[in-house]
Amino acid sequence: MAAVPSNDTVGQTIPQDTPHAVSVSLPTWEANVAYEEGEKWVVDKMQCGYPRFFIHPSITRLAEGIVAKHGSPETEKAMLFPTSRVANRCVEFLTQQNSKVQPSSFRILDLGSQSGGTSSPNEKIIVPKVTAVLYPSDLWPTAKVFWQHTGEGISSRRAEFCQKAFDEQVLVEQTKTATKQHSKGPRRYQRPMSTDVSAMANANGTTKADETTVNGSGVQDSATFVEERFGRNLNVAFATQAKLAIRRRIAGSLIADSDLPDSLEEPADKSREYPEFSENDVYIYSCGMNAIYNAHRILRLANGDKKSIMYGFPYVDTLKILQKFGPGADFFGHANADDLDDLQRKLESGERYLSLFCEFPGNPLLRSPDLKRIRALADKYDFAVVVDETIGNFLNVHVLPYADIVVSSLTKVFSGDSNVMGGSLIVNPRSRYYKALKQTQEIEFEDNHFEEDSVYLERNSRDFAARIKRINHTAEVIADVLAAHPCVKKVFYPKHSDTKEYYDHCRLPGGGYGGLLSATFHTMEDAQVFYDHLDTQKGPSLGTNFTLTSPFVILAHYGELEWAAQYGCEASLVRFSIGLEDTETLRSRFEAALAVAQSKKDRS
Repeated sequence: MAAVPSNDTVGQTIPQDTPHAVSVSLPTWEANVAYEEGEKWVVDKMQCGYPRFFIHPSITRLAEGIVAKHGSPETEKAMLFPTSRVANRCVEFLTQQNSKVQPSSFRILDLGSQSGGTSSPNEKIIVPKVTAVLYPSDLWPTAKVFWQHTGEGISSRRAEFCQKAFDEQVLVEQTKTATKQHSKGPRRYQRPMSTDVSAMANANGTTKADETTVNGSGVQDSATFVEERFGRNLNVAFATQAKLAIRRRIAGSLIADSDLPDSLEEPADKSREYPEFSENDVYIYSCGMNAIYNAHRILRLANGDKKSIMYGFPYVDTLKILQKFGPGADFFGHANADDLDDLQRKLESGERYLSLFCEFPGNPLLRSPDLKRIRALADKYDFAVVVDETIGNFLNVHVLPYADIVVSSLTKVFSGDSNVMGGSLIVNPRSRYYKALKQTQEIEFEDNHFEEDSVYLERNSRDFAARIKRINHTAEVIADVLAAHPCVKKVFYPKHSDTKEYYDHCRLPGGGYGGLLSATFHTMEDAQVFYDHLDTQKGPSLGTNFTLTSPFVILAHYGELEWAAQYGCEASLVRFSIGLEDTETLRSRFEAALAVAQSKKDRS
């Protein structure tokens, strides 16, 4: 019999004792509802949360310190960003959303180290740098919306790094200490990085240090990297190599049928389908949603402002980005043939769009869009296609032939360890918009992925290929267990979906159906009892190396349950991200929780 549900772990990091964890324990259905309703017995215990929804304590501490020193704590708050360009976008959003507020109500402070550090002049170092937007406290809800939707805020590791310099009073306002720097070339081609580095970066944020290796492995272990920290500076060499390894790992996985290339070696097989595709077409962002936000932003800059299309029931923030930044979006939430027919009729009648965003497959319903038909419409009516393949992941599916831009959350299964954020954006070299998008990126792209985060992300992703195979296998087993049980109303999984043919069309040789699945139950009580008694970690996020369970619709759409239900997202839906546990052990845990739900049902 499964254990009696307990609230003992409410608010603890997942994994436990992980300072930069991206998930938090909400172990019972009751705890999830209480979190959504803001009940103190849950909210006050939260040590962390998903970073775009919950601002990490280290970031809050630094922001409050900056306001105390440079602002008015009684009337102002601060949002922290990696660069002033990002901060300006935040201010623009705040003023657009609050037309009665005067621009003078906002201040942007660029804070950096007053010296270049204590290392020798020839050593490439990273010194603390952060930009604060000081704004009226009553605009907090709007500022939080920008933070959540765009993913533009700083990471908790950057906050910790900058906090030390701030405490030592060497993180100071740069406008008071900086001297004018003369740069070669037009201003629009000056690409600032998120930290002060003594080497110029190219458009992907890498330097000449990328061409070397450390100890022959390409990237030094993160433990050694941390030991190399001195004072308030970090050595940049390891981080630039880590970023190159990440980009080559992504590029290699898209053009090879087998395991990932090792370390910094060039991908071995470029002949399969896209020989011209390389790591130079891969851009790393602070998180997956930041990659989506910037995909939308650069398309608007490159191709002009027109409405976009959200095709398929999306992860919540993608739709919000399309609606709130730019002219808006048309939403086709069912992702079926009827929706494509409706879209085609609009196009035939003269409606024109900037882009179509979709997920492959969708989250949490795991439906796969008909990318072949979407591509044909895009080619005929001149709009870009942006595919988020986070759930399928690029070792299972190959969506590049149908997309102009491919985005992914590297926070998820690419990392697996639930302790670092990251995102990628890939520009298809065969896209009709390739030249315009690359030129736009030359001007707009900033390497804002904090260097220490990059080192952790590279380390975590080294066994990406092996983990995917194991997760694929176990997820299929669990999907079959759920589908066979009378308490379960419906299982959502690409293999069991009515859109399986579209998924299979893009599935790689040897690729599986991924590690994410969902299930709805005949009654809310069945769902709650099952959830409470299931012996897995329970919290937001997905793609972790351990199985993670969440009442997804309750967490993501608590204030719009009726709206979500229109598209098949019922309140009883439970989402499962399958991890690396032994398959039979995990099967027994699911069967035990299902047995408890059935037993309670039989007694009622």
